Amino acid sequence: MPFSSRMSTAHSTRRPRIRRAIFLGIVGIWLATACWEANKPLPPGVHTTSAWHSVAAKDLSFIADITSADAYGRAVSSQAIFDEVLKVVRSAHEFLVLDYYMFNSRRGELDATSALLRPLSAELRDALIERRRALPGLKVLFITDPVNELYGAAPSADLRLLRAAGVDVVTTDLDRLRDSNPLYSSAWRLAIGWWSPNPRGEGWLPSPLDDTTDPLTLGAWAQLANFKANQRKVVIGDDGRGGLVGIVGSANPHDAGGADSNVAARVTGPVLGPLLESELAVARFSGWQGGIEPPPKPAPVAQSLSEANTDDDFAAGKSARVGVLTEGAIHEALLERVNTAVKGESVDIAMFYVADRGIVESLLAASRRGVSVRLILDPNKDAFGRATSGLPNQPAASELVSESKGAIHVRWYRTHGERFHTKLVMIYGPERLWLTLGSANLTRRSVGDYNLEANLAIEVARAAPLALQTLEYFETLWSNRASLGIEYTADFAAYADPAQSHYWLYRFMEGTGMSDF
Repeated sequence: MPFSSRMSTAHSTRRPRIRRAIFLGIVGIWLATACWEANKPLPPGVHTTSAWHSVAAKDLSFIADITSADAYGRAVSSQAIFDEVLKVVRSAHEFLVLDYYMFNSRRGELDATSALLRPLSAELRDALIERRRALPGLKVLFITDPVNELYGAAPSADLRLLRAAGVDVVTTDLDRLRDSNPLYSSAWRLAIGWWSPNPRGEGWLPSPLDDTTDPLTLGAWAQLANFKANQRKVVIGDDGRGGLVGIVGSANPHDAGGADSNVAARVTGPVLGPLLESELAVARFSGWQGGIEPPPKPAPVAQSLSEANTDDDFAAGKSARVGVLTEGAIHEALLERVNTAVKGESVDIAMFYVADRGIVESLLAASRRGVSVRLILDPNKDAFGRATSGLPNQPAASELVSESKGAIHVRWYRTHGERFHTKLVMIYGPERLWLTLGSANLTRRSVGDYNLEANLAIEVARAAPLALQTLEYFETLWSNRASLGIEYTADFAAYADPAQSHYWLYRFMEGTGMSDF
């Protein structure tokens, strides 16, 4: 063979090998980036488990927002959470720290004249500005998620006014969090994020919040598809006497969500110290350089949330044990409680999203041990007035009922454009009740150390007022104890979805992180 032909053959053989090596190298870098970013060390302030603190019954209260409809379809709404939030704001003398996921006046498809529409963002904004004017020395830190400015595509007038009033506004640096959608996020980091296309400008993609917002640019949507969020819903302030007062719950100051059903707890005392420290840490890793000094730490009553103390006040219902849980610590504490529940005890869950595999399997195992398990779930058919897919709750609930052979009972909250946005789990027996409430859904994103989430864990005697109040709340919704023909919940069959295609779709989305639930 001529020399030139041999050289041509060698070159033609080498080219596919080089292309293969380049391709495999790119795939390797992509997968290595995905693995690291999904498992990298957590930033400060994340995955917090506090010690138990003893809280007097008078310093702890349960708050519920409930929206339903009467027999004629007319809205019936009782909203109390943000009335209490505004009281905390208006009573602060030294500092306020707020952390809210959704803070905007977008109303979705709710009519401007709707009785369900409450301008929550404007009420909170104006209360903060008014308090700053009354007390110029008041330090106010407001932490929020970049979704409110559509990842830079639509600057918020509300946040601009807060900044002008001297409020330290901090947009959470989501890049410091682990990637919940690693296959996409690693490609985003390697190919898009580092050169950061301008999210502003004339867009052509639909807004994720409502149909009234201008179309978004590719740069804004590219950030959105990472499915990362600071979902916390917290306000903490001083009580004017050197102590702390705060509200932790599931409600956002977001006009479109103002009619949602939610729960929260108001608590006073040093138990809020660890949560305050966590919030300050989140602000600092997001670029804040201000200064707020937490009150001195008192001694806790126990070393961890798993330790039990007994005292006369607790047994008599005069005090409760309260602790702080954030992110993956919520998952750990919840699994510990469900996995140790025994026959004769009960698990009652009121929840917006349920999809986490560990929790689903632990509920099934508890049911097999004879534990009573009941769930009130949002049917995931409404979001700010728009129809949604029913995922993940409809196939997840169908799995729970089917795999438990009907031993696990599910009812659906009747929504009418709003959402059953509650996040509450109660585990109880004849002597005591343990509950957790706050921002966390029972999903991989929420309790897998991906999103930022904040919950309280509360343990009280079974006959304590708080236990009676929370159990009565659940039982009222479950059994439709209401006048005026109101039915809060519907039978399981109303939204049961046994379709295997939907089941595997929800499993795929939950397992890979390619979902926003």
